[in-house]
Amino acid sequence: MAADATFMGNFRRDWLAQPRADILAGIVVALALIPEAIGFALIAGVDPSVGLYASVAIAMVIALTGGRPGMISAATAAVAVVVIPLVKDYGPEYLFAATILMGIFQGIAALLRLDLLMQFVSRSVITGFVNALAILIFLAQIPQLTGVGWETYAMVAAGLAIIYGFPRISKAVPSPLVAIVLLTAVAIYYNLPVNNVAGEGELPDGLPVFALPDVPLTWETLRIIAPYSATMAAVGLLESLLTAQIVDDMTHTDSNRQRESGGQGIANIVAACFGGMGGCAMIGQSVINVASGGRGRLSTFTAGAFLLFLLTVLGSYVGQVPMPALVAVMIMVSIGTFSWNSIPNLRRHPPTSSAVMIATVVVVVWTHDLALGVLVGVLLSGIFFANKVRNLFSVERVRREHSAVYAVTGEIFFASVDKFQNALGPESQYDDAAHYVVIDVSKAHFWDISAIGALEKAVDRMRRNGRHTRIVGLNAASADLFDKFALEDRTGLETGLAPH
Repeated sequence: MAADATFMGNFRRDWLAQPRADILAGIVVALALIPEAIGFALIAGVDPSVGLYASVAIAMVIALTGGRPGMISAATAAVAVVVIPLVKDYGPEYLFAATILMGIFQGIAALLRLDLLMQFVSRSVITGFVNALAILIFLAQIPQLTGVGWETYAMVAAGLAIIYGFPRISKAVPSPLVAIVLLTAVAIYYNLPVNNVAGEGELPDGLPVFALPDVPLTWETLRIIAPYSATMAAVGLLESLLTAQIVDDMTHTDSNRQRESGGQGIANIVAACFGGMGGCAMIGQSVINVASGGRGRLSTFTAGAFLLFLLTVLGSYVGQVPMPALVAVMIMVSIGTFSWNSIPNLRRHPPTSSAVMIATVVVVVWTHDLALGVLVGVLLSGIFFANKVRNLFSVERVRREHSAVYAVTGEIFFASVDKFQNALGPESQYDDAAHYVVIDVSKAHFWDISAIGALEKAVDRMRRNGRHTRIVGLNAASADLFDKFALEDRTGLETGLAPH
Protein backbone atom coordinates (compact mmCIF):
# COMPACT_ATOMS: atom_id res chain seq x y z
CA MET A 1 0.00 0.00 0.00
CA ALA A 2 2.84 2.37 0.84
CA ALA A 3 4.45 1.69 -2.54
CA ASP A 4 1.15 2.35 -4.33
CA ALA A 5 0.70 5.61 -2.42
CA THR A 6 4.23 6.69 -3.34
CA PHE A 7 3.65 5.85 -7.02
CA MET A 8 0.39 7.80 -7.13
CA GLY A 9 2.03 10.73 -5.35
CA ASN A 10 4.87 10.83 -7.87
CA PHE A 11 2.41 10.44 -10.76
CA ARG A 12 0.30 13.37 -9.62
CA ARG A 13 3.39 15.51 -9.03
CA ASP A 14 5.03 14.75 -12.39
CA TRP A 15 1.95 14.57 -14.62
CA LEU A 16 -1.04 16.29 -13.04
CA ALA A 17 0.36 19.08 -10.85
CA GLN A 18 -0.23 21.80 -13.48
CA PRO A 19 -1.63 20.25 -16.67
CA ARG A 20 -2.66 23.50 -18.33
CA ALA A 21 0.77 25.13 -17.96
CA ASP A 22 2.57 21.95 -19.03
CA ILE A 23 0.42 21.47 -22.15
CA LEU A 24 0.82 25.08 -23.30
CA ALA A 25 4.58 24.97 -22.69
CA GLY A 26 4.82 21.70 -24.63
CA ILE A 27 3.05 23.29 -27.62
CA VAL A 28 5.59 26.12 -27.68
CA VAL A 29 8.47 23.65 -27.53
CA ALA A 30 6.99 21.52 -30.32
CA LEU A 31 6.95 24.52 -32.67
CA ALA A 32 10.52 25.42 -31.74
CA LEU A 33 11.68 21.83 -32.30
CA ILE A 34 10.73 21.73 -35.99
CA PRO A 35 13.46 23.92 -37.56
CA GLU A 36 16.04 22.57 -35.12
CA ALA A 37 15.25 18.92 -35.95
CA ILE A 38 15.29 19.63 -39.69
CA GLY A 39 18.60 21.47 -39.42
CA PHE A 40 20.24 18.70 -37.38
CA ALA A 41 19.06 16.06 -39.84
CA LEU A 42 20.59 18.02 -42.72
CA ILE A 43 23.84 18.32 -40.74
CA ALA A 44 23.94 14.53 -40.37
CA GLY A 45 23.24 14.08 -44.09
CA VAL A 46 19.80 12.44 -43.81
CA ASP A 47 16.23 13.40 -44.73
CA PRO A 48 14.44 15.92 -42.47
CA SER A 49 12.01 13.17 -41.42
CA VAL A 50 14.87 11.36 -39.63
CA GLY A 51 15.40 14.33 -37.32
CA LEU A 52 11.70 15.05 -36.87
CA TYR A 53 10.74 11.46 -36.08
CA ALA A 54 13.66 11.24 -33.67
CA SER A 55 12.44 14.33 -31.83
CA VAL A 56 8.92 12.90 -31.58
CA ALA A 57 10.05 9.53 -30.26
CA ILE A 58 12.75 10.78 -27.89
CA ALA A 59 10.54 13.45 -26.33
CA MET A 60 7.61 11.09 -25.76
CA VAL A 61 9.73 8.22 -24.41
CA ILE A 62 12.00 10.31 -22.18
CA ALA A 63 8.89 11.81 -20.59
CA LEU A 64 8.17 8.31 -19.28
CA THR A 65 11.69 7.02 -18.62
CA GLY A 66 13.80 10.10 -17.82
CA GLY A 67 14.94 11.30 -14.43
CA ARG A 68 14.50 15.07 -14.95
CA PRO A 69 10.84 16.17 -15.31
CA GLY A 70 10.41 19.21 -17.52
CA MET A 71 13.63 18.70 -19.48
CA ILE A 72 13.31 18.40 -23.27
CA SER A 73 15.24 15.78 -25.23
CA ALA A 74 15.22 15.42 -29.00
CA ALA A 75 17.55 15.23 -32.01
CA THR A 76 20.59 17.43 -31.37
CA ALA A 77 23.54 18.91 -33.23
CA ALA A 78 25.99 17.45 -30.70
CA VAL A 79 25.06 13.94 -31.85
CA ALA A 80 24.48 14.86 -35.50
CA VAL A 81 28.02 16.08 -36.09
CA VAL A 82 29.44 12.81 -34.80
CA VAL A 83 27.69 10.65 -37.41
CA ILE A 84 28.44 12.65 -40.55
CA PRO A 85 31.21 10.26 -41.76
CA LEU A 86 29.10 7.19 -40.89
CA VAL A 87 26.12 8.36 -42.97
CA LYS A 88 28.36 9.47 -45.81
CA ASP A 89 30.22 6.15 -46.03
CA TYR A 90 27.52 3.62 -45.11
CA GLY A 91 24.08 5.26 -45.29
CA PRO A 92 21.16 5.93 -42.93
CA GLU A 93 20.55 2.27 -42.00
CA TYR A 94 23.94 2.13 -40.31
CA LEU A 95 23.02 5.34 -38.49
CA PHE A 96 19.92 3.64 -37.09
CA ALA A 97 22.00 0.62 -36.00
CA ALA A 98 24.58 2.90 -34.39
CA THR A 99 21.81 4.74 -32.54
CA ILE A 100 20.47 1.46 -31.09
CA LEU A 101 23.97 0.55 -29.89
CA MET A 102 24.30 4.11 -28.52
CA GLY A 103 21.22 3.47 -26.39
CA ILE A 104 22.64 0.15 -25.16
CA PHE A 105 25.89 1.88 -24.15
CA GLN A 106 23.91 4.52 -22.25
CA GLY A 107 21.97 1.81 -20.44
CA ILE A 108 25.26 0.17 -19.42
CA ALA A 109 26.54 3.57 -18.27
CA ALA A 110 23.47 3.92 -16.06
CA LEU A 111 24.07 0.49 -14.50
CA LEU A 112 27.72 1.39 -13.86
CA ARG A 113 26.66 4.73 -12.30
CA LEU A 114 28.88 6.74 -14.64
CA ASP A 115 26.58 9.65 -13.91
CA LEU A 116 28.55 10.06 -10.68
CA LEU A 117 31.43 11.42 -12.78
CA MET A 118 29.42 14.65 -12.92
CA GLN A 119 30.70 15.29 -9.39
CA PHE A 120 34.03 16.19 -10.97
CA VAL A 121 32.52 18.94 -13.14
CA SER A 122 33.02 22.22 -11.29
CA ARG A 123 30.58 25.12 -11.18
CA SER A 124 32.97 27.14 -13.37
CA VAL A 125 32.78 24.47 -16.09
CA ILE A 126 28.98 24.39 -15.92
CA THR A 127 28.83 28.19 -16.18
CA GLY A 128 31.18 28.11 -19.17
CA PHE A 129 29.10 25.36 -20.77
CA VAL A 130 25.91 27.41 -20.32
CA ASN A 131 27.47 30.59 -21.71
CA ALA A 132 28.96 28.77 -24.68
CA LEU A 133 25.61 27.21 -25.54
CA ALA A 134 23.91 30.60 -25.29
CA ILE A 135 26.45 32.02 -27.74
CA LEU A 136 26.06 29.06 -30.11
CA ILE A 137 22.26 29.35 -30.02
CA PHE A 138 22.53 33.02 -30.96
CA LEU A 139 25.12 32.38 -33.70
CA ALA A 140 22.86 29.69 -35.15
CA GLN A 141 20.27 32.39 -35.87
CA ILE A 142 22.66 34.54 -37.92
CA PRO A 143 22.01 32.73 -41.25
CA GLN A 144 18.32 33.65 -40.89
CA LEU A 145 19.29 37.31 -40.43
CA THR A 146 21.67 37.73 -43.36
CA GLY A 147 20.67 38.54 -46.92
CA VAL A 148 17.05 39.18 -45.95
CA GLY A 149 14.70 42.13 -46.24
CA TRP A 150 13.64 44.62 -43.62
CA GLU A 151 10.47 42.61 -43.00
CA THR A 152 12.49 39.88 -41.31
CA TYR A 153 14.15 42.30 -38.89
CA ALA A 154 10.81 43.97 -38.16
CA MET A 155 9.20 40.61 -37.36
CA VAL A 156 12.08 39.56 -35.10
CA ALA A 157 11.82 42.86 -33.23
CA ALA A 158 8.06 42.49 -32.97
CA GLY A 159 8.47 38.93 -31.75
CA LEU A 160 10.86 39.97 -29.00
CA ALA A 161 8.52 42.80 -28.02
CA ILE A 162 5.63 40.35 -27.66
CA ILE A 163 7.73 37.78 -25.79
CA TYR A 164 8.92 40.28 -23.19
CA GLY A 165 5.87 42.53 -23.18
CA PHE A 166 2.89 40.16 -23.20
CA PRO A 167 3.56 38.81 -19.66
CA ARG A 168 2.81 42.35 -18.39
CA ILE A 169 -0.70 41.95 -19.80
CA SER A 170 -1.34 38.29 -19.00
CA LYS A 171 0.58 35.17 -18.01
CA ALA A 172 -2.27 32.82 -18.85
CA VAL A 173 -0.65 31.86 -22.17
CA PRO A 174 3.12 31.56 -22.73
CA SER A 175 4.30 34.68 -24.53
CA PRO A 176 6.48 32.74 -27.06
CA LEU A 177 3.34 30.90 -28.21
CA VAL A 178 1.50 34.22 -28.58
CA ALA A 179 4.38 35.61 -30.63
CA ILE A 180 4.47 32.59 -32.97
CA VAL A 181 0.70 32.61 -33.55
CA LEU A 182 0.41 36.38 -34.11
CA LEU A 183 3.43 36.64 -36.40
CA THR A 184 2.29 33.62 -38.41
CA ALA A 185 -1.11 35.24 -38.92
CA VAL A 186 0.49 38.53 -39.99
CA ALA A 187 2.91 36.82 -42.38
CA ILE A 188 0.10 34.83 -44.04
CA TYR A 189 -2.37 37.72 -44.19
CA TYR A 190 0.07 40.19 -45.73
CA ASN A 191 1.99 37.53 -47.67
CA LEU A 192 5.25 38.90 -46.31
CA PRO A 193 8.48 37.93 -48.13
CA VAL A 194 10.10 36.12 -45.21
CA ASN A 195 11.51 32.62 -44.84
CA ASN A 196 9.21 29.99 -43.39
CA VAL A 197 9.52 26.48 -41.93
CA ALA A 198 8.68 24.82 -45.27
CA GLY A 199 11.77 26.43 -46.74
CA GLU A 200 14.01 24.60 -44.25
CA GLY A 201 13.21 21.16 -45.63
CA GLU A 202 10.41 18.84 -46.66
CA LEU A 203 8.07 17.90 -43.80
CA PRO A 204 6.94 14.26 -43.52
CA ASP A 205 3.25 13.60 -44.18
CA GLY A 206 2.71 10.28 -42.40
CA LEU A 207 3.28 8.38 -39.17
CA PRO A 208 6.68 6.80 -38.51
CA VAL A 209 6.79 3.02 -39.05
CA PHE A 210 8.50 0.53 -36.74
CA ALA A 211 11.38 -1.25 -38.47
CA LEU A 212 14.72 -2.65 -37.39
CA PRO A 213 17.82 -1.35 -39.22
CA ASP A 214 18.49 -3.17 -42.49
CA VAL A 215 22.14 -4.02 -41.82
CA PRO A 216 23.96 -7.36 -41.71
CA LEU A 217 24.23 -8.74 -38.17
CA THR A 218 27.98 -9.40 -38.33
CA TRP A 219 31.09 -8.52 -36.38
CA GLU A 220 32.09 -6.26 -39.26
CA THR A 221 28.95 -4.17 -38.74
CA LEU A 222 29.73 -3.95 -35.04
CA ARG A 223 33.28 -2.87 -35.83
CA ILE A 224 31.95 -0.09 -38.05
CA ILE A 225 29.29 1.33 -35.75
CA ALA A 226 30.82 0.77 -32.28
CA PRO A 227 33.23 3.78 -32.31
CA TYR A 228 30.44 6.10 -33.45
CA SER A 229 28.00 4.66 -30.92
CA ALA A 230 30.43 5.08 -28.04
CA THR A 231 31.09 8.72 -28.98
CA MET A 232 27.38 9.44 -29.44
CA ALA A 233 26.58 7.87 -26.07
CA ALA A 234 29.26 9.85 -24.26
CA VAL A 235 28.36 13.18 -25.88
CA GLY A 236 24.65 12.58 -25.35
CA LEU A 237 25.02 11.72 -21.67
CA LEU A 238 27.37 14.61 -21.05
CA GLU A 239 25.01 17.17 -22.57
CA SER A 240 21.97 15.58 -20.91
CA LEU A 241 23.46 15.53 -17.43
CA LEU A 242 24.77 19.07 -17.71
CA THR A 243 21.37 20.25 -18.94
CA ALA A 244 19.72 18.39 -16.06
CA GLN A 245 21.93 20.33 -13.65
CA ILE A 246 20.87 23.60 -15.28
CA VAL A 247 17.16 22.71 -15.09
CA ASP A 248 17.68 21.66 -11.45
CA ASP A 249 19.02 25.12 -10.72
CA MET A 250 16.22 26.85 -12.63
CA THR A 251 13.43 24.92 -10.92
CA HIS A 252 15.09 24.47 -7.51
CA THR A 253 14.43 20.73 -7.67
CA ASP A 254 16.59 17.61 -7.94
CA SER A 255 16.86 15.06 -10.72
CA ASN A 256 17.65 11.34 -10.77
CA ARG A 257 20.84 11.23 -12.84
CA GLN A 258 21.01 7.43 -13.03
CA ARG A 259 17.43 7.18 -14.26
CA GLU A 260 18.08 9.96 -16.76
CA SER A 261 21.07 8.07 -18.17
CA GLY A 262 19.07 4.89 -18.61
CA GLY A 263 16.08 6.80 -19.93
CA GLN A 264 18.19 8.44 -22.62
CA GLY A 265 19.32 4.99 -23.72
CA ILE A 266 15.77 3.66 -23.99
CA ALA A 267 14.61 6.78 -25.86
CA ASN A 268 17.40 6.50 -28.43
CA ILE A 269 16.69 2.81 -29.05
CA VAL A 270 13.01 3.54 -29.65
CA ALA A 271 13.85 6.50 -31.91
CA ALA A 272 16.11 4.36 -34.10
CA CYS A 273 13.43 1.69 -34.43
CA PHE A 274 11.07 4.35 -35.83
CA GLY A 275 13.51 5.80 -38.34
CA GLY A 276 15.05 8.47 -36.13
CA MET A 277 18.59 9.59 -35.41
CA GLY A 278 20.17 9.79 -31.97
CA GLY A 279 19.59 12.67 -29.59
CA CYS A 280 19.85 13.94 -26.05
CA ALA A 281 18.69 16.77 -23.81
CA MET A 282 18.45 20.22 -25.42
CA ILE A 283 19.28 23.18 -23.24
CA GLY A 284 17.57 25.70 -25.55
CA GLN A 285 14.24 23.88 -25.70
CA SER A 286 14.48 23.01 -21.99
CA VAL A 287 14.85 26.70 -21.17
CA ILE A 288 11.87 27.49 -23.44
CA ASN A 289 9.82 24.85 -21.60
CA VAL A 290 10.72 26.09 -18.12
CA ALA A 291 10.33 29.76 -19.10
CA SER A 292 6.90 28.95 -20.54
CA GLY A 293 5.78 27.33 -17.29
CA GLY A 294 6.56 23.68 -18.05
CA ARG A 295 7.67 21.72 -15.00
CA GLY A 296 6.34 18.18 -15.28
CA ARG A 297 6.68 15.16 -17.53
CA LEU A 298 3.45 16.15 -19.21
CA SER A 299 5.17 19.15 -20.83
CA THR A 300 7.86 16.94 -22.39
CA PHE A 301 5.32 14.36 -23.56
CA THR A 302 3.11 17.09 -25.00
CA ALA A 303 6.06 18.50 -26.96
CA GLY A 304 6.61 15.14 -28.68
CA ALA A 305 2.92 14.33 -29.14
CA PHE A 306 2.00 17.78 -30.47
CA LEU A 307 4.99 17.72 -32.82
CA LEU A 308 3.66 14.43 -34.22
CA PHE A 309 0.21 16.01 -34.55
CA LEU A 310 1.67 19.01 -36.36
CA LEU A 311 3.58 16.85 -38.82
CA THR A 312 0.78 14.44 -39.65
CA VAL A 313 -2.30 16.68 -39.50
CA LEU A 314 -1.24 20.32 -39.76
CA GLY A 315 1.88 19.97 -41.87
CA SER A 316 0.74 22.47 -44.50
CA TYR A 317 0.03 25.09 -41.86
CA VAL A 318 3.23 24.43 -39.93
CA GLY A 319 5.20 25.03 -43.10
CA GLN A 320 3.88 28.59 -43.16
CA VAL A 321 5.23 29.51 -39.72
CA PRO A 322 7.69 32.37 -40.39
CA MET A 323 11.25 31.74 -39.37
CA PRO A 324 11.62 35.25 -37.84
CA ALA A 325 9.07 34.22 -35.19
CA LEU A 326 11.18 31.20 -34.24
CA VAL A 327 14.37 33.27 -34.43
CA ALA A 328 12.84 35.67 -31.89
CA VAL A 329 12.09 32.73 -29.58
CA MET A 330 15.63 31.38 -29.89
CA ILE A 331 17.13 34.83 -29.23
CA MET A 332 15.01 34.93 -26.07
CA VAL A 333 16.43 31.51 -25.18
CA SER A 334 19.97 32.73 -25.80
CA ILE A 335 19.46 35.78 -23.58
CA GLY A 336 17.83 33.72 -20.85
CA THR A 337 20.45 30.98 -20.99
CA PHE A 338 23.52 33.18 -20.70
CA SER A 339 24.74 33.65 -17.13
CA TRP A 340 25.02 37.43 -17.06
CA ASN A 341 26.32 37.41 -13.48
CA SER A 342 29.40 35.58 -14.73
CA ILE A 343 30.69 38.81 -16.33
CA PRO A 344 31.06 40.89 -13.13
CA ASN A 345 32.07 37.68 -11.33
CA LEU A 346 35.20 37.54 -13.50
CA ARG A 347 36.68 40.15 -11.15
CA ARG A 348 35.14 38.82 -7.93
CA HIS A 349 35.85 35.12 -8.36
CA PRO A 350 39.34 33.59 -8.03
CA PRO A 351 41.39 33.98 -11.23
CA THR A 352 41.61 30.21 -11.66
CA SER A 353 37.81 29.83 -11.63
CA SER A 354 37.42 32.60 -14.17
CA ALA A 355 40.12 31.03 -16.36
CA VAL A 356 38.28 27.69 -16.33
CA MET A 357 35.00 29.35 -17.29
CA ILE A 358 36.55 31.37 -20.12
CA ALA A 359 38.51 28.37 -21.45
CA THR A 360 35.34 26.26 -21.56
CA VAL A 361 33.47 28.98 -23.47
CA VAL A 362 36.29 29.57 -25.96
CA VAL A 363 36.85 25.88 -26.75
CA VAL A 364 33.13 25.10 -27.16
CA VAL A 365 32.44 28.14 -29.35
CA TRP A 366 35.63 27.68 -31.39
CA THR A 367 35.20 23.95 -32.04
CA HIS A 368 31.41 23.58 -31.65
CA ASP A 369 32.34 20.47 -29.64
CA LEU A 370 30.61 20.47 -26.26
CA ALA A 371 32.45 17.39 -25.00
CA LEU A 372 35.88 18.84 -25.84
CA GLY A 373 35.07 22.13 -24.13
CA VAL A 374 33.89 20.41 -20.96
CA LEU A 375 36.92 18.10 -21.01
CA VAL A 376 39.27 21.09 -21.22
CA GLY A 377 37.42 22.78 -18.37
CA VAL A 378 37.54 19.68 -16.16
CA LEU A 379 41.26 19.18 -16.83
CA LEU A 380 42.04 22.80 -16.01
CA SER A 381 39.95 22.57 -12.84
CA GLY A 382 41.89 19.49 -11.79
CA ILE A 383 45.26 21.11 -12.49
CA PHE A 384 44.36 24.28 -10.59
CA PHE A 385 42.97 22.28 -7.67
CA ALA A 386 46.06 20.05 -7.48
CA ASN A 387 48.30 23.12 -7.52
CA LYS A 388 46.25 24.74 -4.76
CA VAL A 389 46.42 21.64 -2.55
CA ARG A 390 50.12 21.29 -3.36
CA ASN A 391 50.78 24.68 -1.82
CA LEU A 392 48.89 23.79 1.36
CA PHE A 393 52.00 22.06 2.62
CA SER A 394 54.91 22.86 4.93
CA VAL A 395 57.89 21.25 6.68
CA GLU A 396 59.35 22.75 9.86
CA ARG A 397 62.67 21.59 11.32
CA VAL A 398 63.05 21.71 15.11
CA ARG A 399 66.42 20.93 16.78
CA ARG A 400 66.21 19.06 20.06
CA GLU A 401 68.87 17.84 22.47
CA HIS A 402 69.70 14.58 20.70
CA SER A 403 67.72 14.77 17.46
CA ALA A 404 66.26 16.92 14.72
CA VAL A 405 62.52 16.71 14.18
CA TYR A 406 60.98 17.49 10.78
CA ALA A 407 57.28 18.30 11.35
CA VAL A 408 55.35 17.77 8.12
CA THR A 409 51.94 19.44 7.65
CA GLY A 410 49.60 19.10 4.66
CA GLU A 411 48.77 16.75 1.79
CA ILE A 412 51.46 14.65 0.15
CA PHE A 413 50.56 13.40 -3.33
CA PHE A 414 52.05 13.28 -6.81
CA ALA A 415 52.02 17.08 -7.24
CA SER A 416 53.75 17.86 -3.93
CA VAL A 417 56.39 15.12 -3.74
CA ASP A 418 59.21 17.27 -5.15
CA LYS A 419 58.55 20.00 -2.62
CA PHE A 420 58.36 17.35 0.12
CA GLN A 421 61.72 15.80 -0.79
CA ASN A 422 63.46 19.17 -1.10
CA ALA A 423 62.23 20.21 2.34
CA LEU A 424 63.63 17.10 4.05
CA GLY A 425 67.33 17.73 4.30
CA PRO A 426 69.83 16.49 3.83
CA GLU A 427 70.41 16.96 7.56
CA SER A 428 74.16 17.45 7.02
CA GLN A 429 73.56 20.87 5.47
CA TYR A 430 72.78 22.36 8.87
CA ASP A 431 75.48 23.62 11.27
CA ASP A 432 73.67 21.90 14.15
CA ALA A 433 73.17 18.66 12.27
CA ALA A 434 71.90 15.80 14.44
CA HIS A 435 72.73 12.11 14.23
CA TYR A 436 69.13 11.12 14.97
CA VAL A 437 66.31 12.37 12.72
CA VAL A 438 62.58 12.09 13.39
CA ILE A 439 60.10 12.74 10.58
CA ASP A 440 56.79 13.62 12.25
CA VAL A 441 53.90 13.19 9.83
CA SER A 442 51.07 13.26 12.37
CA LYS A 443 49.64 16.37 10.65
CA ALA A 444 50.17 15.08 7.13
CA HIS A 445 48.39 12.62 4.87
CA PHE A 446 49.94 10.44 2.16
CA TRP A 447 47.52 9.93 -0.73
CA ASP A 448 49.21 7.77 -3.34
CA ILE A 449 52.20 5.61 -4.22
CA SER A 450 54.11 8.71 -5.41
CA ALA A 451 53.88 10.07 -1.86
CA ILE A 452 55.02 6.76 -0.35
CA GLY A 453 57.93 6.64 -2.78
CA ALA A 454 58.91 10.21 -1.87
CA LEU A 455 58.91 9.33 1.84
CA GLU A 456 61.12 6.31 1.19
CA LYS A 457 63.56 8.37 -0.88
CA ALA A 458 63.80 11.03 1.82
CA VAL A 459 64.50 8.44 4.50
CA ASP A 460 67.00 6.60 2.27
CA ARG A 461 68.87 9.85 1.64
CA MET A 462 69.02 10.55 5.37
CA ARG A 463 70.33 7.04 5.98
CA ARG A 464 73.01 7.32 3.30
CA ASN A 465 73.95 10.62 4.88
CA GLY A 466 74.73 8.74 8.10
CA ARG A 467 71.51 9.59 10.01
CA HIS A 468 69.43 7.18 12.03
CA THR A 469 65.89 8.00 10.84
CA ARG A 470 62.51 7.28 12.36
CA ILE A 471 59.03 8.08 11.03
CA VAL A 472 56.27 8.81 13.52
CA GLY A 473 52.63 9.83 13.26
CA LEU A 474 51.49 7.95 10.16
CA ASN A 475 47.71 7.83 10.26
CA ALA A 476 45.94 4.53 9.59
CA ALA A 477 45.27 5.19 5.89
CA SER A 478 48.81 6.39 5.20
CA ALA A 479 50.31 3.49 7.16
CA ASP A 480 48.21 1.05 5.15
CA LEU A 481 49.55 2.54 1.91
CA PHE A 482 53.08 2.35 3.29
CA ASP A 483 52.69 -1.31 4.22
CA LYS A 484 51.31 -2.21 0.79
CA PHE A 485 53.56 -0.23 -1.51
CA ALA A 486 56.83 0.55 0.28
CA LEU A 487 59.94 -1.33 -0.85
CA GLU A 488 60.41 -4.74 0.74
CA ASP A 489 64.06 -4.04 1.65
CA ARG A 490 63.84 -1.79 4.75
CA THR A 491 67.26 -2.48 6.20
CA GLY A 492 68.19 0.35 8.55
CA LEU A 493 64.75 1.96 8.23
CA GLU A 494 62.80 2.11 11.47
CA THR A 495 59.13 3.14 11.22
CA GLY A 496 57.24 4.13 14.32
CA LEU A 497 53.53 4.77 14.34
CA ALA A 498 52.22 7.42 16.68
CA PRO A 499 49.24 6.39 18.85
CA HIS A 500 45.81 7.45 17.52
